[in-house]
Formats: sequence, structure tokens, C-alpha cells
Amino acid sequence: MHLNAKMDKSSCVFAPNRRLEGKVAIITGGASGIGATAVQAFIENGAKVVIADIQDPEGEEISTNLGENAHYVHCDVSKEDDVKNLIDVTISKFGHLDIMYNNAGIYDTMIKTIMDTEIDDLERKIAVNLIGSFLGSKYAAKTMVPRRKGCILFTTSCCTQVAGIASHTYVASKYGIVGMCKNLAVELGLHGIRVNCISPFAILSNTKLNNEIGAIYEGMMGAIGNLKGVNHNKEDVANAAVFLASDEAKYLSGHNLVIDGGFSVVNPSFLKIMEQYQ
Repeated sequence: MHLNAKMDKSSCVFAPNRRLEGKVAIITGGASGIGATAVQAFIENGAKVVIADIQDPEGEEISTNLGENAHYVHCDVSKEDDVKNLIDVTISKFGHLDIMYNNAGIYDTMIKTIMDTEIDDLERKIAVNLIGSFLGSKYAAKTMVPRRKGCILFTTSCCTQVAGIASHTYVASKYGIVGMCKNLAVELGLHGIRVNCISPFAILSNTKLNNEIGAIYEGMMGAIGNLKGVNHNKEDVANAAVFLASDEAKYLSGHNLVIDGGFSVVNPSFLKIMEQYQ
């Protein structure tokens, strides 16, 4: 029997595993950093993605470059009307919503003592990180519950696993998300909806910094981190989000997936003291 060596590009033999084929996703904070990397990964895995952000030029550029399966919507996640509009636009554009990835957030530029911390800093972190995640989940649930399926994700932080590595305000906002995730997993699980968190180690998400600063940062994090020989990057988080949003994670809910190379399970002080006696 003669076999034709040429095969159609759509053949499942050679086609990549498109884990999110046919799914519709929203990624907040999708115009830069982890969010932009996740948008790319979701598109490559077959999803249609709505990019939500307040960085309009960046968001529009990404949407244009990715083509018809991407769409940008201006959205301040701390504002309820913006989030409601985001969901409405997504349904109008793509017909339904399968994945809500609450990734938008603000982080520390400086870690201050509790005595030097202003209440404004706490209120801002709570508004964007926690309330933004709450609103995204609320309006996503409104469209997912009637369909009895869906997936809600959050970007949190490994500061939810180990103390003393971030500000009090940032930690408070991220712990709140983890608690909400677990509560939502209980409620929404009854409707077939999965809810999970992703908690990365420190990642340099500001792409506007020069290469020298980036190299210094990577070197510093490599020295601090536990797992040697690899650098932690945005792709690690994006790939985790693709997995958690896919049917491969169909029975995974209420989980906080920590991506920190084992950092949070190590006691470095103990190891350093032991080295002194060797």
C-alpha cells in the first residue's frame, strides 16, 4: 500500500495540542507582563481572548497583532461598571465565556514598615487586587452558572505561602484572593465551575527596563531562589494558566498552585547555620 508522505496541516498526527480549542477567555491586566504572555499562550492554544486593561495603546496593539481571535476592552477592574461592561462586550463579541482569568494587579515598588505605611496604599491594593478579582468573579459567575460550566483563575503570589517577602498591604490583598478562591470553589463547584489560584515567585514583569537591570534582577532572584539552573519567567505562569483552564485540569478546584521552585518549603536560615558547623 502506498502512503502519501504529504499530510494535511490540520492532521491530528502533527498538530500541536491546542488545549483551549473553542474556549472564550477574558484576561485582565492583559496588556503587559504576565497578562500579555498569558494572552499569547491562550491564543496559541486555540482560545478566543478578550484583553482587559487600562493601558489602551498596548492593549490595542496586542489585539491587532493577534488578529480576529483577540479583542481589547478598556477596563479598570476596581470599577464595577467597567467590569460589567467587560463581560457584556465579551458575550456580544464571542457568544459566551468559558474562562475568567483575574490577573490584573498592582505590586510593591517599595516595602515599608507598618509604621510608615499609609492607609491609601492599602486601599489601592485592596481596590485593584482584591475588589477587582471579586468583581471579575461576580460577573463571570453570572454568565457561567446558567451554562453550568466555566473556570475562574486568579494570579496571587508566593507571599501567601511564606512571610516577610512583601509589604503588609500587598500580602493582605493577595491572602484575600486565596481565601475568596477557596470560598468560590465551594459555591460555584455546585454549578460545575472550577476556581483556582496561581502563586508565582518574583518575576520581572516590567519590559521597559534595560537589559542590564533585567540581568541584575534575574541574577539576584536566581541567588535567592531554591531551584538552581533555571530562571523563573512569565511563561511559567502563562503555561500554568493554560493547564488550569484546560480540560486536563477538569477535577482541580480550590487549589493554590505555587510556582516558586520550592522556595516556600525551604528554611534558608537553618541551612546557613548548618553550613557554619560543617
